[in-house]
Amino acid sequence: MEVKSIGVVGAGTMGSGIAQVFAASGFPVLLHDVSDDRVQAGLASIDKSLGRLLKKDKITEQDRQSTLDKIRPMTELEQLVDMDLVIEAASEDLAIKCRIFQSLDQICKHSAILATNTSSISLTRIARETQRPEQVIGMHFMNPVPLMKLVEVIRALQTSDAIYQSIEALAKQIGKTPVEVNDSPGFVSNRILLPMINEAVYTLHEGVATVEAIDEVMKLGMNHPLGPLALADLIGLDTCLAIMEVLHEGLGDSKYRPCPLLRRMVDAGYLGRKSAKGFYEY
Repeated sequence: MEVKSIGVVGAGTMGSGIAQVFAASGFPVLLHDVSDDRVQAGLASIDKSLGRLLKKDKITEQDRQSTLDKIRPMTELEQLVDMDLVIEAASEDLAIKCRIFQSLDQICKHSAILATNTSSISLTRIARETQRPEQVIGMHFMNPVPLMKLVEVIRALQTSDAIYQSIEALAKQIGKTPVEVNDSPGFVSNRILLPMINEAVYTLHEGVATVEAIDEVMKLGMNHPLGPLALADLIGLDTCLAIMEVLHEGLGDSKYRPCPLLRRMVDAGYLGRKSAKGFYEY
């Protein structure tokens, strides 16, 4: 199936980034969220991102304006009725995603592909919420979406070969590198990354070293561009906790148990950059 129009559900960090890269590649995009304030915040984030690219001479002013012109904000899911592909980028919460997919299945045209940007939740479970499970697939973009090349393309048990091939080709069309992954808790990226972050939190929790020391060791010793605790702040500590809970429940191994300090910080509202306080202050 050739994809010509894109809907994105969720105008947060990931959703706005996804909308930006599709619009920059020439696709008309409908960007949805539950309120106009949230959609406008997403558009402002896109404008800011494009401004940074313009300042670095990565794009022209004409490119910036053309990208913005291709994105239409909306607050009603029903407006997605004619989209060829709808990508859900809502919170990492199974109940929320299930409700969205149930609604999209009723609203979207029969041929539409329904994708999710989930970073850990079972695609097979999400696909079960629809009458078109063979047309459900995962497109896990990396943050920041406009800069990161990888897209994990995740097959549900039910995903058809034709749908996978369409999404693989589409990812290449927008300048990304698709990597095929089968459905399993955390997929590849977060099954490896989040336990490392969780172990860094344990290292802090047990008083082995300070926040700064832990990050410095991983940056200088392992050549990581960002330390694990700073990366956790970027991802969002609530998202890190949610992914660790999916890993712990889905794989049933105590090595995936979320660190108690991580849970306490989320309970306190210290979520990282988005709350201006996490392991660092912003």
